[in-house]
Amino acid sequence: MTTLVRAATLTGFFEVSRERGLNPLPLLRKVGLSRGLLQNPDQRIPVESVVQLLELAADACGDEQFGLRMALGRQVADFGVVSLLIIHQPTLRDALQATIKHLHLINDSLALRMENAGRSVLLREEVLAGHPARQANELAIGVLVRLCTTVLGRDWRPASVNFTHPAPRDARLHRRMLGCPVIFDSEFNGLVCRATDLDVPNPAAAPALARYAQRFLDALPRPDEPSLLQEVRKAIYLMLAGGQANTAYVAQALGLSVRTMQRRLGEANLTFGELVNEARCDLVQRYMENPRHSLVHISQLLGYSSPSAFTRWFVGQFGQAPQRWRAAAIAAPSKASRRADATD
Repeated sequence: MTTLVRAATLTGFFEVSRERGLNPLPLLRKVGLSRGLLQNPDQRIPVESVVQLLELAADACGDEQFGLRMALGRQVADFGVVSLLIIHQPTLRDALQATIKHLHLINDSLALRMENAGRSVLLREEVLAGHPARQANELAIGVLVRLCTTVLGRDWRPASVNFTHPAPRDARLHRRMLGCPVIFDSEFNGLVCRATDLDVPNPAAAPALARYAQRFLDALPRPDEPSLLQEVRKAIYLMLAGGQANTAYVAQALGLSVRTMQRRLGEANLTFGELVNEARCDLVQRYMENPRHSLVHISQLLGYSSPSAFTRWFVGQFGQAPQRWRAAAIAAPSKASRRADATD
């Protein structure tokens, strides 16, 4: 199933491209997009094209912060019809809950979840795409920081911003742009916030405007409702590492009974187990390509209770032991580099 997102996802792409001395038009053609297609922010385009475009642009101009630079120019207004509802919520917690509820209207490839952790709150965010999504994840998390700052004011900072991918060659720009500790090679993508910050009153809140926006959203045509299949996928991605990606927890998170969720998945000729396996196959390749993640740690991130269970699953999916797969993946770029050097 092809996931479509609003063209507004690429807001700022042309501006950042010009700043970095990049001609974006050949890259757009390469991923099947065009400047004209992106002129309407509500035009739906494949998320795979967006993810590939951002990676190609970052490589072409040698800027590992390309996606984060795009986030700098974002406004909550770029969320479209949901923006009025978000900015007039009484607290940041309410604004985030409204964002999560209507995320399918903003970007259907995004998964966002709030988790209480004592005095902190974890905001886990993932881009669901079948391709490496470093730039897309940095863009999404940068936009999430902008949303929180819009509600709480420019002086607010998260306790940390976390990325599962490795650090860039120079992370000073990340720290300057985000204004807080930035943790790479983390167990999750997202933010850590102080729990008390989420309940600080929003001085710009206007309850009447929020009610008006909610009535407008409730009146939207039914086709804009979120797909259960996509919502289950999102929940699995976010809950795997905590060992909660099972039918009971996911159904509860979606406000459904286990029987109802399984029945509706069956109507789409899918099972819950197939969706868990799909998520694991996607995530394991990201984790395996990062040498800082041990195999034991990777098995935990994928929700396995023992490394041996993870190894059996990996062999069944990829036809070889995870140690051998990782060694081959690490060796491949080295061989390509030596071939490039030989032709110079």
